[in-house]
Amino acid sequence: MTRMRRKAIVALFLFTLFIFGAMMGLRTLKPSDGFSDLAPGMDFVGERSERKRLAEKDAPASPGQFRSGGSDTKVVFTKSDRDSSIFYDVHIFYYLWYGSPVMDNKYIHWDHPLVPHWDPKIAASHPQGGHTPPEDIASSFYPELGPYSSRDPNVLESHMAQIEEAASGVLVLSWYPPGVADDHGEPTEDLVPAVMDAAQRHSIKVAFHIQPYKGQTDQSMHDNIKYIIDKYGKHGAFYRFRTSTGQVLPLFYVYDSYLTPPESWTELLTSKGSQSIRGTPYDGVFVALIVEERHKHDILASGFDGMYTYFASNGFSFGSSHQNWKAIKAFCDANNLLFIPSVGPGYVDTAVRPWNNHNTRNRVNGRYYETSLQAALSVRPEIVTITSFNQWHEGSQIERAVPKKTMSRLYLDYLPNQPDHYLQLTRQWAETFNKEKDKWLM
Repeated sequence: MTRMRRKAIVALFLFTLFIFGAMMGLRTLKPSDGFSDLAPGMDFVGERSERKRLAEKDAPASPGQFRSGGSDTKVVFTKSDRDSSIFYDVHIFYYLWYGSPVMDNKYIHWDHPLVPHWDPKIAASHPQGGHTPPEDIASSFYPELGPYSSRDPNVLESHMAQIEEAASGVLVLSWYPPGVADDHGEPTEDLVPAVMDAAQRHSIKVAFHIQPYKGQTDQSMHDNIKYIIDKYGKHGAFYRFRTSTGQVLPLFYVYDSYLTPPESWTELLTSKGSQSIRGTPYDGVFVALIVEERHKHDILASGFDGMYTYFASNGFSFGSSHQNWKAIKAFCDANNLLFIPSVGPGYVDTAVRPWNNHNTRNRVNGRYYETSLQAALSVRPEIVTITSFNQWHEGSQIERAVPKKTMSRLYLDYLPNQPDHYLQLTRQWAETFNKEKDKWLM
């Protein structure tokens, strides 16, 4: 009798363990149906006033279906002595905000403070304070290069080599105007020339990911675009996108574009706007961030040329949910817009937002990444974006990471795989993407 009771207990324990494992797997791979659990700065519903929508979109000066082609989108063989290629339709988000004492006299961003929850009751139940590098950094993973400085030329060279290894042809650089930075960083615009030069040595192109900043208006955005094109437009690494009409234009990603109402964007992005860049030397392909479903209508009314999803957490927002991509792509096709889905290897930001565990997406040794990439390819996009190369705070990086344990921290890692596992997965899927595109065009 006792033996049977023991067997029953063991069987019940194993069954419970199986159910728990299955639920964790589903949580990782299946989209969530709720989009309300958003991180700071993402409190859209009820927090921000409803944008007045424009009834019609003033057609931009660069019409026609956006289809890549020509020298800016072909495979390029980057080394004459090596059979390796990179692809200009695989774009990867890159951050330049890290600092270390050797190069910057202090740690920057690696010591990012813990962000408190906006509800004081919830905030009180989670840790507060910050991090103390180099042993304790603001990330759940630990970089192979250690808590580095973005100013270190050796770091830049290593990063470009890794991006080349991943076959990503376009680095999408997080950019603030001169003298401007995020809340926890320092201005980095002076580093852009070094990034451009390093990228060119590896046949990588650079596009700009314009970040929101205090006082951003259609006038200031006009000035920003003019500044970027005047300063970097003639550099060999400056990325341009070829449309089906034969126009070759700079491509800009605009983060948190929803913060500016459509009425302001039309002044910049439509031919009749007071600050219009359409049909001028500063024209371009402008891609807005879609978070909520209603944003697609605002993006259309604003005069943007396309939309991207950015977030690596499937189910975190309407835009980042794989299950919605087919409908978003159909909307874009019907309105002559680019749809650029963003995929990532996983997501975990609890090193900076300790209360946000419900938005964590486990990597499952690369299966989450491959599921995301397959979802992106299934809608036949012109471009796929990777979130990210080195957004360490949100655990979405594909940069090399290593196992590390300290007295107070046990970091996540890529084991049982090697530090370059996600670089190799990216290359494999970039090659698959381009083989699939060849079939689509047949």
